[in-house]
Amino acid sequence: MNVTLEVILIAAVVIYFIKGLIIVQQAEAVIVERLGKFEKELGPGLNFIFPILESPRYISWKMTTKLPNGESYSYIKERLKIDLREAVYDFPRQNVITKDNVTISINALLYFQIVDAKSAVYEIQNLPEAIEKLTQTTLRNLVGAIDLDETLVSRDKINHELRAILDEATNKWGVKVNRVELQDIIPPADIQQAMEKQMKAERERRAAILEAEGEKKSSILKAEGQKEAEINKAEGAKKSAILQAEGQAEARIKTAEAEANAIRMVTEAIANHGQPDKYLIAMKYLETLKGITEGENNKVVYMPYEATGILSSLDGIKQMFDAGKKPSSKA
Repeated sequence: MNVTLEVILIAAVVIYFIKGLIIVQQAEAVIVERLGKFEKELGPGLNFIFPILESPRYISWKMTTKLPNGESYSYIKERLKIDLREAVYDFPRQNVITKDNVTISINALLYFQIVDAKSAVYEIQNLPEAIEKLTQTTLRNLVGAIDLDETLVSRDKINHELRAILDEATNKWGVKVNRVELQDIIPPADIQQAMEKQMKAERERRAAILEAEGEKKSSILKAEGQKEAEINKAEGAKKSAILQAEGQAEARIKTAEAEANAIRMVTEAIANHGQPDKYLIAMKYLETLKGITEGENNKVVYMPYEATGILSSLDGIKQMFDAGKKPSSKA
């Protein structure tokens, strides 16, 4: 009898000890109460409590499961351990009315983390559901203050404002809201068709503007190119004329210099043998006479006025040559 009692006592002690052992994993916490009052928070590792006097506090947690047909099914589950990791909550799609009375469907995604397990247990009942309802009502207020166009282009602004409001409201629950994302914003079908037509018209308008601007720039560039070409052409013609004039002037100068040199040489050659002035006059008369008689249609040969002067000049030339020959004959 005594042996049986000892075995029972030992078994009771072992069961009591086993009941008091609680293993908490990393990034988890367990709230322990003593006679219904908060006693302590168990951290990661092996922990021991005194059964009967102490007991862990369970927390209500809304769980969501997707069925095979794609629909979501939600239920409430009592959890012993509180997960301190960052959690993501995908809220069901909800209808929201904008400022311009357009009903749109929005699907929000929330990232939050429990930073105080005691507050998450004692300050709010069913924390996930409370966060969901708070997010839905806040989102309705924010979207209801702006029109549809601003809602579609201001996702970042809505996300920032929604996160700030939720973070402040859930602070006393021991929750930190890290970020909020609006996954889908779906307007009604008729609004979508009107928006598509508007976007198509806007794209066509922009294309027409871009095409007109391109043609304008092309015309300007073409005109500028023609202008520059005309300027370059005029400058080239100007430079060519200048160079041609300079060439002609230089040629005339060279010709005049050559004639002057020739006259000077002839003058010097005959200066010592007679009268050079009569010689030059006679040569000019002869050149003029040759020019008059040239030509196919010239049938009449005539002597110019003052022909006797020419003959006298020729006689003077003869006398000069005769005068030049006499000294050589004397020699």
